[in-house]
Amino acid sequence: MADQAAQAPADTGAEANGAAAASNLQENSYDVEVQLSDLQKDEAHPLGSATTFQELGLPNEVLEGLNALKFLKPSKVQEKALPLMLADPPRNMIAQSQSGTGKTAAFVTTVLSRVDFSQPTKPQALLLAPSRELARQIQGVVATIGQFIPNLGVAAAIPGAIPRGGSVDKAIVVGTPGTVMDLIRRHQFDVSGLRLLVIDEADNMLEQGGLGDQCSRVKGLVFETLHTRLHRALTCFASLLPPTIQILLFSATFPEKVLKYATTFAPSANIIKLKVQELTVKGISQMYMDCPGEADKYEILCKLYGLMNIGSSIIFVKTRESASRIQQSMVRDGHKVSVLHGAYEGSERDALLDEFRTGKSKVLITTNVLARGIDVSTVSMVINYDIPMKGMGDAMHDTETYLHRIGRTGRFGRVGVSITFISDKKSFNALQAIAGDLQIDLVALSPDDWDETEKQVQRVIKSSRAQANFVPSAVGGGQ
Repeated sequence: MADQAAQAPADTGAEANGAAAASNLQENSYDVEVQLSDLQKDEAHPLGSATTFQELGLPNEVLEGLNALKFLKPSKVQEKALPLMLADPPRNMIAQSQSGTGKTAAFVTTVLSRVDFSQPTKPQALLLAPSRELARQIQGVVATIGQFIPNLGVAAAIPGAIPRGGSVDKAIVVGTPGTVMDLIRRHQFDVSGLRLLVIDEADNMLEQGGLGDQCSRVKGLVFETLHTRLHRALTCFASLLPPTIQILLFSATFPEKVLKYATTFAPSANIIKLKVQELTVKGISQMYMDCPGEADKYEILCKLYGLMNIGSSIIFVKTRESASRIQQSMVRDGHKVSVLHGAYEGSERDALLDEFRTGKSKVLITTNVLARGIDVSTVSMVINYDIPMKGMGDAMHDTETYLHRIGRTGRFGRVGVSITFISDKKSFNALQAIAGDLQIDLVALSPDDWDETEKQVQRVIKSSRAQANFVPSAVGGGQ
């Protein structure tokens, strides 16, 4: 039973590796806006910021874990969020900050500080993620930061991890909504002692597909009796929350309508967020390739293959079918490329991602299943083979998914390149709209001058610091 992380993944997911240079993080230069809840405002003390982990009153074992990872001081989002999340009585939190700035470590530190490990078999914290890959990664971060805690146990509530006859018997549970719902319904998961509910990639979890409904149902199952009819509307759950339960919602993006929804899901929450123009990662040079037509994208992708192998690269496509088709074609043409998407069984997905983390595979084609949260320190390039769209018939550009995709590179002060393919008026207009939303300019690459294209990309990947905008271009929102 995969209910405990014996060893963290190679990159300890999000914020463990790469945080060694925490005191030099460029992300500390921007401002984090804090909106205190009315309840917090009534307190005599807003706690403000913490410039060292020692100021937070963390358990010694948690401080040891942070020190072992060379977290020298809190990142900007951590120094604002942690004092509020650790305050007593516990307050709900909605936190939005760009990818790679320490969100996972922030909520994991809070969880490890709140849980009573003298009761190691009683579930006390539930952490939800939209994919098994992200859930496993968070599980690894918990195990790594909590490595000095006696009786630390982390249960993985993901498909195939807990058999029907088993039970969830760890203090911390990390899982996906569907599996958690099944475990609760089958009386394998006793939620009566939960102190914290954490939702990572919360905008995705509360809005898209069936995940929002599943999260609401999980919340209902946690705070209602199992025999009560499940409410589908989020507002029906607000009155069911005991005051002792703390809800933490984290994401790199929170569209306004989802943020409004989130404030009902996590009532009276403190909110921290960035301004829109500060959402893009400064370490990523964002480029686009104007392909003559849809049929030319594959040939141009193959020409980029040599640049993809300078570090490692992720290629995002629209569908599982196109991911598999492109991977098969590239392998047939002599390129070493792997593919990962939701059609693969859980164990296959785990193995494929582990191969990519360890460098056995350096180029990975995937769908949006890996767009959020996944951290591999060597990723130097992200290619949007298909521009992210949303709505019926891909009616509208998807700025949030674009941000999450490119956030797979340029993490924690590292350099990175993102290249988005456009091939017709629709994709051009979509990328132009994304650039306008983010108030950025993108660097144009020409398929007709390959020497110059290679020079521009290599200059970034081999530099010590990428530039988000080095030249003005035809596609952009300006500053």
